[in-house]
Amino acid sequence: MLFKYKAIDDEGANKEGEIDAPNRDMAISGLQRRGLVVISMKDETQKTSLLSMSFFERVSMKDIVILSRQIATLFEAQVSALKAFTMLAANTENKLLGQKLTIVGDDLQAGVSISGALARHPDVFSDFYINMVKVGEETGKLNQTFLNLAEYLDRQYSLTSKARNALIYPAFVIFTFFIVMGLMFGLVIPKLSAIILDSGQEVPFYTKVVIGFSNFFVDYGFIVAILLVLLGIWLWRLSSTEKGKAYLDETRLNMPIIGNLYKKLYLSRITDNMDTMLSSGVPIVRAIDITANVVDSRIYRAILLEVADGVKSGLAFSAALQKHGEKIPGILIQMVLVGEEAGSLGAVLRTLTTFYRREVDGAIDTLIGLIEPIMIVVLGLGVGLLLVSVLIPIYNLAGGIS
Repeated sequence: MLFKYKAIDDEGANKEGEIDAPNRDMAISGLQRRGLVVISMKDETQKTSLLSMSFFERVSMKDIVILSRQIATLFEAQVSALKAFTMLAANTENKLLGQKLTIVGDDLQAGVSISGALARHPDVFSDFYINMVKVGEETGKLNQTFLNLAEYLDRQYSLTSKARNALIYPAFVIFTFFIVMGLMFGLVIPKLSAIILDSGQEVPFYTKVVIGFSNFFVDYGFIVAILLVLLGIWLWRLSSTEKGKAYLDETRLNMPIIGNLYKKLYLSRITDNMDTMLSSGVPIVRAIDITANVVDSRIYRAILLEVADGVKSGLAFSAALQKHGEKIPGILIQMVLVGEEAGSLGAVLRTLTTFYRREVDGAIDTLIGLIEPIMIVVLGLGVGLLLVSVLIPIYNLAGGIS
């Protein structure tokens, strides 16, 4: 690691330079052996590495799942935290994660707690993750905590991946459809329409419509492309504001079929997160606050924050949820009420998590089952009608010539 330092020598003169050392403490010790008093020191390796990798590397949820399982295994084998993070930093395949773990190891060596060291990297470790680690430190069950984290993140990764992959196929089919239509209107139809119009025969109405669309596409296609780019920029800017994100979240939840899928996905995430935190000893108000920040929906985040305020004021969790019946299903509220009365809220939330995971799986299967035939039929009809509109006049022309 490369450190840039400012120091004072025995004669009081200022000294600046760089020193290469395994960590900050050894760099300071090396300078002190030279008779220098260190005033400041900056880790230049960490700075340049993070800047150079930030555009090409990212830490995925899958990386964090694997990391959590490895940490749990090392802790169970009685490996110290410093040695565990140092080993993982040196052996991880993700360079950005390795750099982050190296910094965490340096912080641990300086006396910082594990949760405190991880909290310095909110882009990698979420508030939920850090609070779970903090509870593990307080209870002395860090190995079990990291194991619970790995299982929780694995469930979320699997569920989110399945929902995302379900939307890739229709997006690809729609993209292919527009590419095919663009090539037909821009290249094929103009050549065929020239033959049809030059023949002087009566052109059917539907063929005139197709030729009109083709002429518009050729003459004004660039304007449409510019408008689409401007629309994309507007949507991107809209999604970068809190009001815009809330609007897009609301729109997503109100979409037919897909909205139902997202709703069940968010409810599954809420119940799973709450179950994991309550089972680890996190107070319910804190668990609700953290869940609000990791649910990834502005709508449900606002609901959970209001629920947390209600619980703080003395309401039961189920009673606070009942005020938001339009977004929180009645079965969830009733199950939470039963869990509160029986003193087994964690078990009830676990049951709800399993229920909503199955619901998400069912919704995804239904979505795929509906989209595949619809997309195939639409794509086939679109191309078929397009070809028929120009081929029938050409066929008639050929018949007349013969």
